[in-house]
Amino acid sequence: MTTQARTGPLAPRRGGTAPSATVVTLTLVTGAVDTLSFMALGDVFTSVMTANLALLGLSVGSDDLTLTGHVAVALAGYTCGVLLGSRLSAPGKPAQAPQRAALAVETLLFCGFLAGWIAVDGRPAGGAEMGLLATAAVAMGCQSGMVRVVGTPTMSTTYLTGTLTGILAELATKGRLQRANVVLIAVLPVGAVLSAILVTWARVYAPVLPAGLLLGATLLSFVPPGESLPEAHSPAGPAAGSGKVDP
Repeated sequence: MTTQARTGPLAPRRGGTAPSATVVTLTLVTGAVDTLSFMALGDVFTSVMTANLALLGLSVGSDDLTLTGHVAVALAGYTCGVLLGSRLSAPGKPAQAPQRAALAVETLLFCGFLAGWIAVDGRPAGGAEMGLLATAAVAMGCQSGMVRVVGTPTMSTTYLTGTLTGILAELATKGRLQRANVVLIAVLPVGAVLSAILVTWARVYAPVLPAGLLLGATLLSFVPPGESLPEAHSPAGPAAGSGKVDP
């Protein structure tokens, strides 16, 4: 595990039993943005690429060219975002600065998304819809790349299938409950519920939620970290992105 992962704003607190405020906030963003994109940007996701790949196959098999186009844009945007976020968070840079840079870029992207969304009164179509979808996908990819590079080896704020798998596997094999990851599993639907309410009842203001959360996450990255994850609890074996966090 890197020094960044042990001491930065993404490091788990309380000896690894609780996720940091930044990680919780980013997970809320994931739930909010995926819900917004699915409800208003062509029935696709901006961070769940497993689902998008399945939708790609579905769209090709059913000759749904519209869905194919939306999935392609989401995949391309996410790919570019991961490359950007990973590059901004490259190892060897100061422990906090890479996180701040990637979070700032993601926040700026979503502020641009918010401006574009308001400009079309929250009902994008055609090129505007594709442009907003691409922007949101780049932003979520940037978040995923940043967390992958500077977080703990098993941390994710977007890949919650792996997180759930890790929780259950650890419980079944070692009898331990990964409390930090349980919190993230519980948090993501909260972001989704709030986003769905906004899209349904205050559509034009729906992106204010993730934009505000991202601004908060960026500000949190400037707060000196509290209790860091002890070296003794650093996971030795699991691959990055598997969703396991050793409490």
